[in-house]
Amino acid sequence: MKKLVFTLSLALSAMVSGQKTAGKAGNLVLYSYQTFNCDNKGYFDPKKYKKEEIDGSFKLLYTLSGVSFDNHTVFKLSDLEDIRKNKNTYLQQLDKQYQEKKKELYDLKVINLPEWKKLHQETIRSFEGEYQLKKEELNAYSDPASLKNSKFYNTCKEYIDAVSSPDKQKMYAVWKNFVEAKSKDNADPQSVIDKFKAQFNDPKKDDYALIQLIGFGFHNCANHSFRSEPDEEGTLYRKFDKIFTKLEQDCDEP
Repeated sequence: MKKLVFTLSLALSAMVSGQKTAGKAGNLVLYSYQTFNCDNKGYFDPKKYKKEEIDGSFKLLYTLSGVSFDNHTVFKLSDLEDIRKNKNTYLQQLDKQYQEKKKELYDLKVINLPEWKKLHQETIRSFEGEYQLKKEELNAYSDPASLKNSKFYNTCKEYIDAVSSPDKQKMYAVWKNFVEAKSKDNADPQSVIDKFKAQFNDPKKDDYALIQLIGFGFHNCANHSFRSEPDEEGTLYRKFDKIFTKLEQDCDEP
């Protein structure tokens, strides 16, 4: 069953799908779009807003806000082997995706208000940061010392120094401290410690250390450095809704 809602502004909308259309209704212009569980028809004043600027702001909120590139997350030794074997292919794919998406993002027109300009710049920063991080990780699994030239060195120095040091004991010590800290947030801390001990006594322990220190320690540290705080209150979503003088929403019942 569906419920039809007429409102001047919506609450937070979720992920988006579908396409946007515009058509005139009196002095207002229709802007149709789809969100997670709603078909929306907004009517905006063309003297205040341009459709391409609404399009751009919409994309920032819904289609350009997540991960921009293919993921090659390393959880186990077979993942590490795959990265090392196919590194050049994955780097080429990454560069291709970067070039394809960069122009769209940089050329995006957004509503001429500070919050939308800020969101645009934050999205560009996340896009560039994610690209740089993924490129560095793909190289580092084969050549940990390459991280000495990382753009995130000052922020994530502890992890980079550990994996790039010729002193393996230094890497093991940082690995041990990292696991112990992580275990405290686990429902079963002892299982985390036991897993570490098993990996530490494994002939492939250097690779296990790299998986933890590059794939989790360094990755999380670097990723946090360029990501903006999430809009948990849905402020921008509500501001997007208020663009429209009238808004009709046809939603699935929760």
